[in-house]
Amino acid sequence: MRRICSKNTKPELIVRRLLYSMGYSFKSNDNSLPGKPDITIKKHKIAVFIHGCFWHQHKKCNEGRIPKTKINYWKPKLAANVKRDKQNASALKKQGWKVLKLWECEIQNVNAAKDKVVKFMNSSVVYKSVEICTGAGGQALGLEQAGFEHAALVEIEPIACDTLRKNRPQWNVVQGDVKSFQADKHRGIDLLAGGIPCPPFSIAGKQLGAKDERDLFPEVIRLTLECNPKVVMIENVKGLLSDKFAPYRVFIEDEFNKMGYKCNWKLLNASDFGVPQLRPRVVFVALKDEYAQYFKWPEGKKNGKTVGQSLLDLMKSNGWEKADKWAENANAIAPTLVGGSKKHGGPDLGPTRSREAWALLDVDGSGLANQPPNKEFIGKPKLTVEMTAILQGFPISWKIAGSKTASYRQIGNAFPPPVAKEVGISILKALKKEV
Repeated sequence: MRRICSKNTKPELIVRRLLYSMGYSFKSNDNSLPGKPDITIKKHKIAVFIHGCFWHQHKKCNEGRIPKTKINYWKPKLAANVKRDKQNASALKKQGWKVLKLWECEIQNVNAAKDKVVKFMNSSVVYKSVEICTGAGGQALGLEQAGFEHAALVEIEPIACDTLRKNRPQWNVVQGDVKSFQADKHRGIDLLAGGIPCPPFSIAGKQLGAKDERDLFPEVIRLTLECNPKVVMIENVKGLLSDKFAPYRVFIEDEFNKMGYKCNWKLLNASDFGVPQLRPRVVFVALKDEYAQYFKWPEGKKNGKTVGQSLLDLMKSNGWEKADKWAENANAIAPTLVGGSKKHGGPDLGPTRSREAWALLDVDGSGLANQPPNKEFIGKPKLTVEMTAILQGFPISWKIAGSKTASYRQIGNAFPPPVAKEVGISILKALKKEV
């Protein structure tokens, strides 16, 4: 007769050590749940059963065979175990738990068992984020594509909130001022992210930094204290890395170091991540000490499309006969799109220098068009709002709410989703402690 399995068996200890090495906190033999799972990870609602191949009838294992003696005794007994296993798994799933079943024979091959556990955890564990200053959702979309689930998205502009709800009705969009947002209920969240206002650090402004009332780094620090995230990710303009703001960066790093984070700054170019636009952005990532050693900046691929390649289909959509020729001439990446502010900036592609750069791409940067060029159009075409969204890295399916000016302002101030996605993937790898 096979040995009856009990608590703390060798297979259980192997799996516990494996989960511990992956950074998961768990409980053993939870009597409050159906079937008393051998291991439970409450935060992610994951239940793990480690079954003996004989007692739970593993059909793919020699140990799962029913004995030839006393078959009338063993057959109903073992069948009852199998039936009970199915009932317990079903009951757990109805309560929202994800169930992983490991066989004793599988665990004898530690590497194979590890692969199965890692694959299951990667597909089952939900990493959550809170994002502030969400805007049109460029960063939020990229982080969603990376694998994050948004617990809350805070945005003050009603029209931007309309954009978010229009594209993702399931998102929890919180319309309001970040300064009034309380993050206590999200304590322990995986990621606090945001693209805070750029004017305090922009070379196009007065560069008042911390003296600018629009500087929200103090709010980021406050929210970090409130929700104690594992990682913080903030993006801003290139000017933040200038020598002028070196003392302010030191101040920010000191504040995060006090809270147990290690800080990273990096200038990333959108064109290195497949975005057909020259758009340098500074990204700040702060990680709790236990995850910091696993973080590595994404490198980018530098093989993105040109403006012509990206916009050809839209330029041809109204029958323009010269679209192909135009695309051949527009064979470079775009200058940086500038959305402007409420006080300054309309639906055009920027100041004189920017318009000159657009002209080299056969684009009229003096304004935006309502429709793509028609069949007989002659000259340099203007871009539509949809075209600027493509150049910012948004998918064609992402719809921007509001008038032409309001829509373009949202697009021009957005963080390109492909860049946010790649940084998000790097953060997820650090959270998973992947080497």
